Amino acid sequence: MTMDFLSYFSATLNQLPFLLTAVLIGLTVHEFAHAFVATRFGDPTPRNDGRLTLNPAAHLDLMGTLFFIFFHFGWARPVLVDRRHFRRPRLYSILVTFAGPFSNLLVALVTMALWMVATAAGLIEGMSAQVGYIVNTLFGTIVHINVLLFFFNLYPFPPLDGYRIVEDLVSPRLRAKMGQYEQWGIFVFLILAITPLGQFVFGPMFNYAIPMTIEAMGNLLSLLFA
Repeated sequence: MTMDFLSYFSATLNQLPFLLTAVLIGLTVHEFAHAFVATRFGDPTPRNDGRLTLNPAAHLDLMGTLFFIFFHFGWARPVLVDRRHFRRPRLYSILVTFAGPFSNLLVALVTMALWMVATAAGLIEGMSAQVGYIVNTLFGTIVHINVLLFFFNLYPFPPLDGYRIVEDLVSPRLRAKMGQYEQWGIFVFLILAITPLGQFVFGPMFNYAIPMTIEAMGNLLSLLFA
């Protein structure tokens, strides 16, 4: 099934509670993963800032939440990290950054596994039609949104995680050059995110990467549970 960038986010009022729940879970786990891995590598900053928690209130950004409600596009508060505490700053920074998107992939995989187990056990079938619809829609939305967050955050646009990873992979000289133009990169990203132009950049993710990944996860779990 194909969909363009704008229609993907045009959720109906009936879908909005499921979408908000899925995004709340995805963003909270994403930011916690950054904080957890940074702390494990010796940086006390996330713990001191109160970010080493799964409490959504510690991670939500008011403006980002409002943008999501009204424009279906938003963000969480970034976790601040002081790489001077890392024994290997570039490598550990890459791992801390990648931990966020990777955690979303894990959430999707675990959610799908629970969904499949509940279905195989007949738990969902035994529910009323309305409750079954709610459970199936919630599970499906959590899986879809977290796979989306995995791929979306790996795009090399500031302020996404993919851009931060590229920063640590390139030479210090090129990193300094990137920093000079970073503010313009943010504007380019916003234009792509809120206009039809985004379908040319993000379309392959929606049309191919996300469906293929969800199908692959389903096949993998089917083999494990066979």
